[in-house]
Amino acid sequence: MSDKSVPSQARVVIIGGGIIGCSIAYHLTKLGWRDVLLLERRQLACGTTWHAAGLLTTLRDTVTQTKLARYTLDLYRRLEADTGQATGVIPCGSIQLAITRDKAEEMRRGVNVARCFGVEGYEISAAEVKKMWPLAEVSDLAAAFHFPGDARANPTDVTQALVKGAQLGGATILENTAVTAITSSSGRVTGVRTDRGEVRAEFVVNCAGMWSRAVGQLAGVDVPLLAAEHYYLISEEVAGVHPLLPILRDPGNCAYIREEAGKLMVGLFEPVAKPWGEGGIPDSFCFDDLPPDWDRMLPYLEKAMRRVPQLSNTGIRLLFCGPESFTPDHNYLMGEAPNLRNFFIAAGFNSLGILSGGGVGHVMSHWIAEGHPPMDVWSVNVRRMQPWQNNLRYLRDRTVESLGIGYQDHWPFRQWQTARGVKKSVLHDRLAAAGACFGESAGWERPNWYAAPGQALRYEYAWGRQNWFGNNAEEHRAVREGVGMFEQSSFAKLLVQGLDAEAVLNRIATADCGVPVGKVIYTQFLNVRGGIEADLTISRLAIDRFLVVTAAFTQTHVGAWIRGHIAPDARCVVTDLSGAYAMLNVQGPRSRALLQALCSDDLSDSGFAFGTCRQIQLGYQSALALRLTYVGELGWELYIPTAFALPVFDALVEAGRPLGLRHCGYHALNSLRIEKAYREWAHDIGPDDDPLQAGLAFTCAWDKAGGFIGRERLVQMKDSVPKRRLVQFLLEDPEPMLYHNEPIYRNGELNGYTTSAMYGHTLGGAVALGYVESPSGATDDYVNSGRYEIQVSDRRITARASLKPMLDPKGIRIRP
Repeated sequence: MSDKSVPSQARVVIIGGGIIGCSIAYHLTKLGWRDVLLLERRQLACGTTWHAAGLLTTLRDTVTQTKLARYTLDLYRRLEADTGQATGVIPCGSIQLAITRDKAEEMRRGVNVARCFGVEGYEISAAEVKKMWPLAEVSDLAAAFHFPGDARANPTDVTQALVKGAQLGGATILENTAVTAITSSSGRVTGVRTDRGEVRAEFVVNCAGMWSRAVGQLAGVDVPLLAAEHYYLISEEVAGVHPLLPILRDPGNCAYIREEAGKLMVGLFEPVAKPWGEGGIPDSFCFDDLPPDWDRMLPYLEKAMRRVPQLSNTGIRLLFCGPESFTPDHNYLMGEAPNLRNFFIAAGFNSLGILSGGGVGHVMSHWIAEGHPPMDVWSVNVRRMQPWQNNLRYLRDRTVESLGIGYQDHWPFRQWQTARGVKKSVLHDRLAAAGACFGESAGWERPNWYAAPGQALRYEYAWGRQNWFGNNAEEHRAVREGVGMFEQSSFAKLLVQGLDAEAVLNRIATADCGVPVGKVIYTQFLNVRGGIEADLTISRLAIDRFLVVTAAFTQTHVGAWIRGHIAPDARCVVTDLSGAYAMLNVQGPRSRALLQALCSDDLSDSGFAFGTCRQIQLGYQSALALRLTYVGELGWELYIPTAFALPVFDALVEAGRPLGLRHCGYHALNSLRIEKAYREWAHDIGPDDDPLQAGLAFTCAWDKAGGFIGRERLVQMKDSVPKRRLVQFLLEDPEPMLYHNEPIYRNGELNGYTTSAMYGHTLGGAVALGYVESPSGATDDYVNSGRYEIQVSDRRITARASLKPMLDPKGIRIRP
């Protein structure tokens, strides 16, 4: 494949000849693209693909990963018929074991929601495990789950089948061709330089596996991932094993076990990993492995072998160590770079590249060809990342934990332990002194809840009520009945300014941005299909200045979305002010009294109306005050220059003492907002959900001059009843806990799943949002006439459903 000359031009250049790059090439040709060029630095599959275990286990940690794995399995099953190349797919199924009650609970919940996506799985007894896997020790099992549709494949054979299919479709595959530079002009990629010549291209796709970070640096694009040592053991031959023996996943022992040519393979996902390649990967690396560290891995091997005791008396043929790349949040990196148009990334698959490869090729090919993915993939979108995450020391420390996280308990509200303290608010020490228990979001240390004096500042994880449940209830009640203060400095704050700023924002926002100075609008950004790309507020500070405020984890995405819609000749610039201002959010019936104690401005409903903003004086300092709420109460967001933040904080705390001011964390924010059915982007709404389905059509200025992106699609749907509607649910039993991804049953039939949930202390039970669907239209009558149950583990619990907020549906509490 390296004998051919390098063409001077291609429509798309794919960098990397592993399973991912070959899958994208294959899928692009299936869309009719012929001018596809794949460049591999050495030989196809020579990086990490060749030594992968080939597991095709379809129940994954997230909805997106599960959908990608499901597509992949279906593709690999039919790939041989399509290409004539064998893929080595063996329909062996898989079994996942739980050795604790908590893991059993997690797995039951996972199996339940997986059925929503066509993944077949069910609980089996220890005796049934023993029957399917006679060599397994089962005396310690709390539960087990069988997935009969799962399989395994030969990674090299699958790669060759994809290559053959791509070539049959017209793609060119070149080995021994290293990319040495990425070329660009005016913020758009223009091609690549190789050690064999330059190629001009409309699109470039970085599928370089563990080299992707370095390839990204050639383009000035951050691709935060790092390789780590990854191990599996191959035993000598074991009597009684056969190819159809199910894959045995044993997360309690950090291992999986499967048959391998009459032997057993034992793969490890240890909780404390060893990063590799920090100083760069050797240019000569090709089908290489790494020297195994027996001393470090022996305790993990001994633990894994307890599941199959016979392994302790069986010889070891090989302890293999090969590098795999891992990302800071254990999710993939996919999509268009935020700072370089037409430069796409598909990397960082956390040792799951084979089981996701087909789905990734499908999604990425559509993304490149159509300008958008065929499904909501925000959880793997590279734009969730931020530049600081490409810091090598951060990646090293996080990778220690990231490798094994998939085999750990996936607790609700679980917090990362490594690489913490990246960003701290100027108020951090004050919050810590007040008892804050911090969580991490987008690198920020944020107060999730506040401990009582003498209470341990740590999470005690459980699937029921965790140790901070009572704290959350008290914070929640303080906001409903008195006044609470949230520290939300992590929010991204983007200043959009210039003579054309209004025109730019008016084109991408559903709401009308042509409002008077001092007006705050709640709005969405939509894609051309009407899907919601952002959910945020815009405040008009001056004729030519707007403040856009969005959640911290959307900072890169929202900034790139705005900049990407500024015409080259537009007089408009975007400046990120996120670190320049602290934000304190005071909410509750006594919030006006609190601020009025420090401020001489008229804060009455007539003097400071809801949805407006202005500068106010607080003691010796001043702040930009926005009268808004995300909890359904009277309140103000205060944007304070960091130099003023400490004295303003101290003054608010002092003035709040006689009013019973309570520090409140993000868990309370969540429990309060869900009682009001306020939507959360990336959970309740996203790129595949439109405002009509989500109950947000009120934000749309249908008749504003020039319209808005996505309007045409919404107008087409406006006069018909949406087939799905976002609905609020309240469990009638006050004891169970909801988190998200719980199946929703309507009149006894599976209808959907919850998108977000939290305990509603005012409503007196767990509250969730989720979509109710009907092929003929989810009318008000259809939604209201249904009998609903939500499945929690092995129980179905009756729930009330409402299209309106169950708490204060008329919003009276917001405007006292």
